[in-house]
Amino acid sequence: MTMLDETHDPALRSWVESANAADSDFPIQNLPFGVFRRRGGGGPFRGGVAIGDAIVDLDAAVRAGVFDGEAMTAAVACTGATLNAFMALGPAAWSALRLALSRALRAAPPAQTALRACLVPQSDAEYALPATIGDYTDFYTSIHHATAIGRLFRPDNPLLPNYRWVPIGYHGRASSIGVSGQSFARPIGQTMPPGATVPVVGPSRRVDYEMELGVFIGPGNAAGDRIALDDAESHAFGIVLLNDWSARDLQGWEYQPLGPFLAKNFATTISPWIVTMAALAPFRTAWTRAQDEPQPVPYLESAANRAQGGIDIRVEVALETAAMRARHETPARLSLSSYRHAYWTAAQMIAHHTVNGCNLQPGDLLGTGTQSGPTPEEAGSLVELTGGGKQAITLPDGETRTFLEDGDAVVMRGWCEKPGAVRIGFGEVRGTVLPAR
Repeated sequence: MTMLDETHDPALRSWVESANAADSDFPIQNLPFGVFRRRGGGGPFRGGVAIGDAIVDLDAAVRAGVFDGEAMTAAVACTGATLNAFMALGPAAWSALRLALSRALRAAPPAQTALRACLVPQSDAEYALPATIGDYTDFYTSIHHATAIGRLFRPDNPLLPNYRWVPIGYHGRASSIGVSGQSFARPIGQTMPPGATVPVVGPSRRVDYEMELGVFIGPGNAAGDRIALDDAESHAFGIVLLNDWSARDLQGWEYQPLGPFLAKNFATTISPWIVTMAALAPFRTAWTRAQDEPQPVPYLESAANRAQGGIDIRVEVALETAAMRARHETPARLSLSSYRHAYWTAAQMIAHHTVNGCNLQPGDLLGTGTQSGPTPEEAGSLVELTGGGKQAITLPDGETRTFLEDGDAVVMRGWCEKPGAVRIGFGEVRGTVLPAR
């Protein structure tokens, strides 16, 4: 687990004044990485770091001579159109660049002059996926979500016995992952209407969101090698918000015997900024397993994981209907939960993924699964909030929803905060459902 150092000091302030606001997602203690370019400019995408309402253009900073030594090597790896090369360098290089940026962004004049010229307003930027995602695995780490979904699909056997022993996951579709702002057509597929003997083909009537996080892999492992639990986070670069869109009616018909397929592979949306594991260090929590629950088998168990394996990342879901958007109304909150409720940690996901010798690669993405909490208002999907579509939600303007309608946009935001630490955020991930084609 990443230890605290001078970059986490809550007393730090930046000469980028917007980074010092109490409600900023991107104070100097955060410094998340992404890939951007100036909107409408048509230039190449390149790596950047968010600070307040601005972006440090790392390509410009390299050319300006802002860095030296290991930080320079790391920064050069961020100057291309993806961050895969930087992710592959590992924790020492990540820490060197983080420290150099922290010191430069709090420097007094005239040392700040060169970096000031490398800032781009976030309002002028557009974003791309931060990495080439070779593979995407979606896990199922919330026992609250797994139980709620199980009750809908298998009322007599909601939680299968392997859930408490195995971090369940499935291989997702990397090619349909998009960055925040993604719009997608309502998916079409097979469903079996009640009482029918032949399935019908048509647009899904039960499009849903899933409130998740995504873990980007840094250095990989050779095929046949396993990553030990206490080494796992040295292979984790950082975390994004992730919306794993789902077609619940397609899912109900197809998911047995091999699990999700067309119900999940049409779109997945992530936030543009990767909050590094280093930035999350102040918000680590103990990970516990109740004594009356099965305890992890040895490769998924360690004292370090028990002590700090959890992370208190709060995630909010809000809905913006087409009518609300036309009236310029604020999206309506649907739920708020935290990653601290996860039944399995990020380290356990990585250790389990590789226990059979599976080789992970820089830029691979691991979804956490829907992060529902123990109370109804912490449910991370509409299928849970509406009891499988039986109880409609009423929005502040009087509109109702059981599942998403055409034109609906789902907006997720995430942040960490606690006494004695500076609040950090993830920004937002937004996606919109369009009519079926």
